[in-house]
Amino acid sequence: MNRIKPLLLAFLFMVPFLFACESGTDVVESGTYQGTVDKVVPEKREIYVKTDDNKRLELYFTDNTSLTRNGQTVEFDQLKEGGKVEVQVEKTGQRLDPVAVTILE
Repeated sequence: MNRIKPLLLAFLFMVPFLFACESGTDVVESGTYQGTVDKVVPEKREIYVKTDDNKRLELYFTDNTSLTRNGQTVEFDQLKEGGKVEVQVEKTGQRLDPVAVTILE
């Protein structure tokens, strides 16, 4: 019984950490989705998009990802939290690759 207490105590301390590490993102099928930029991580060229159907997509830009506004190519720094976007994604396993991102506002 004395050996179980430290293990139980360690587990109880780890539970909040495990929930904090949960990504909270969804994997959807390849396609085009509209939504709002939830978070921008410039140093990783990463965005999170909350879709109109309440999914949260984690998207890492690649060298092949196109980013446009009004038909013109724009730089990554034009993406702002709260901005409306349309994203075309390709599902590869459990990862979503952004093919094209269009800033709508």
